[in-house]
Amino acid sequence: MSENARATTCLLAKLAATIVVAGALLAGLMLPWIGGPGLAARNSVSLLDALPVELTDKTPAGVTRVLASDGSLITNFYEHNRTPVASDQIADVMKQALVDIEDSRFYDHNGLDVQGTLRALVKNVAAGEVQEGGSTLTQQLVKQTLLQTATTPEDREAADAETVGRKLREARLALALEDTYSKDEILTRYLNIVYFGQGAYGIQAAAQRYFSVNAADLTLPQAAMLAGLVQSPFYDEPINNPENAQIRRNQVLQRMHDLGHITAQQLSEITPTPVEVTPGQAPPNGCIDASIGGFFCDFTRQYLVQELGLTKAQLDKGGLTITTTLRPDMQRAGDQAVLDTVAMGADTVGVYDVIQPGTGQVLAMSVNRRYGCDAPECESVNFASIPTKGSGSTFKMFVAAAALEQGLPASHTITADEPYESKVYESYDPETQEIGPYSIGNVGSSYPRTLTMTQALYMSSNTYFLALEDALGRIEPAVRMAERLGMTFDYSVTQTPAQQIIDENRPSFAFGTDGVSPLDLANAYATVAARGVRCTPTPVLSITTPNGEPLLGEDGQPVVGENACEQVIEPGIADTLNQMMIKDVQPGNRLQTGARAHIPGHQIAGKTGTVNERDSVAFVGTTPQYAASVMVFRPRDTNDVGSYGGGLPAGIWRQAMAPILTNQEAVPFPPADPRYAGRGVDAAPQGPTRFQDNASSRSGNRSGTTAGNTTPPPAEPEAPEQPEAPAEAPTEPQAGTDTGAPAPETTTN
Repeated sequence: MSENARATTCLLAKLAATIVVAGALLAGLMLPWIGGPGLAARNSVSLLDALPVELTDKTPAGVTRVLASDGSLITNFYEHNRTPVASDQIADVMKQALVDIEDSRFYDHNGLDVQGTLRALVKNVAAGEVQEGGSTLTQQLVKQTLLQTATTPEDREAADAETVGRKLREARLALALEDTYSKDEILTRYLNIVYFGQGAYGIQAAAQRYFSVNAADLTLPQAAMLAGLVQSPFYDEPINNPENAQIRRNQVLQRMHDLGHITAQQLSEITPTPVEVTPGQAPPNGCIDASIGGFFCDFTRQYLVQELGLTKAQLDKGGLTITTTLRPDMQRAGDQAVLDTVAMGADTVGVYDVIQPGTGQVLAMSVNRRYGCDAPECESVNFASIPTKGSGSTFKMFVAAAALEQGLPASHTITADEPYESKVYESYDPETQEIGPYSIGNVGSSYPRTLTMTQALYMSSNTYFLALEDALGRIEPAVRMAERLGMTFDYSVTQTPAQQIIDENRPSFAFGTDGVSPLDLANAYATVAARGVRCTPTPVLSITTPNGEPLLGEDGQPVVGENACEQVIEPGIADTLNQMMIKDVQPGNRLQTGARAHIPGHQIAGKTGTVNERDSVAFVGTTPQYAASVMVFRPRDTNDVGSYGGGLPAGIWRQAMAPILTNQEAVPFPPADPRYAGRGVDAAPQGPTRFQDNASSRSGNRSGTTAGNTTPPPAEPEAPEQPEAPAEAPTEPQAGTDTGAPAPETTTN
């Protein structure tokens, strides 16, 4: 027996079974009316009560739309490609064609049609093939709804089982639907839910997929072809089976003519012509199809699931509208700047993240990769959010913030030897297998030994900041400050937990040797730009249901509320830090490292960073409106990227931010707080602290203090004088390397 014959026999058997069930239904369901009006009314109520929630929703869920902040589409999330439309958005000829071929007595029955089932059986047996369906459209709607909303294999099997029990339940629900909704509502729901092949669920998706038109604009030949698909959407679809599609379309046209709904001339003109299709593309689905910001999309989906608690079913079947924080202009500017500097798919990765201070809104995420595809330039690892490589001296800001909070002003002056040997912190030397003082030097020989904290921060002096860590006495204040500002240390693959850094008292913390999330880095600096207010990074502005209402959580409250923000440091500390870091970018400060990021007319606070082997370099720049981090690194080796933090990263920052800032009014940072600035961020104090080589304290006491020493810090020239290699990275081997040796209480591995 051929496949077609076998399929026909199977379908005819199903129709015969339906007749048997219909007889049982007719006998059982007539009882209420035989028993009188009161019994009929009671039975009607019981049928309505039996409606599952899936059948009480008039509109089936469509795709979940993910929008940028300006309302433009980023992508969709969906399991089924469906775009529900209202009745007046469906061509009348489409409704007529479907009713004629599937359920010509649709407007006469109450959900069950024994007469129509018998007629279909006789006609199909005579034709030797299935030309007309046996179930009513209402029954088909019940079955399709239960099938498509099933959440378990058992539910799906029950919805499709060829059993008398399933048919009885389906019939009862069909009667209940007819008692609840109008014929037009039922027909519209059916057209919005039924499968038309080629991944298209519902008439709008089908019209777009096969003809690139809207459902309201379908013509008679198009409507007839689509109506013929619902019984066999695989064998009769016109893209791969045009001959089958023509035969089935003509059957629909013949039925419409037999019922008097089209003329003989229309039938004769259309029948000989092949089916003409103009295939449209399926809507984008998932972050791999994102029109912009693929890595932002990935971060958003993870946020929706992990932070807001949405399920995969809600995202792929819920028909939600998710409005995100993405600014397309900033995303495009970031993409261009990154790709102009680091080639698409290069071994070196370039990342640019932007956060809005004071709100935590993530505005852009650019990476020199395409998201999720299989080509060489593609990547599924989200380098824009996960910690991979270190960000170098950007961590000096955390040490400076801790020092300000501990009472050391921005004018605090230290004279540190070159290289500087710590009086507090120790390290293990794997060559000598001995534990000794932790020491560090600067890159180049042009660094003054005597600096204020402000000068040391914008010059990125390693020796000063190790001495400043000595002044703090332990690393915990700096680590806790970083956490408060927004840094996390919980990614075990590339990060050391904060408590372990504290327990081991690691002085290398100031030099950013562990893996860093570019997003965390942007957020920590955004906290400072927002005058000490830390906000949780969020990519979502709102989530609404298909009916336009806010999506509610289990507690009955909208899942998207006010973003969590908290004052974590004194505004005066943040203001002072911003004024200190402005000098890293504003031209005219000797040995500054971030001048390449300068945009005329705007105050930009910034900090550069470079790790030992220069396999990772970074720049973070902020204005009161924006905080953006840039990292350029080698994710899978330690090869030199050919730049310092003040080079490629600062250049990317400027190129990406210039078109944004030049169209906005400049907003200055508040002035430094005198309580934390000392004599001002530009002034030198009268009594600097000098750490002597012979100091023996390991407790953090500042031994060797000379109260009468009035050596001023170096003068700054009027014009910028930048070294060939800005001093941003420690020249000693990276601290934090696991040597396997036991570590004393004050030793860094």
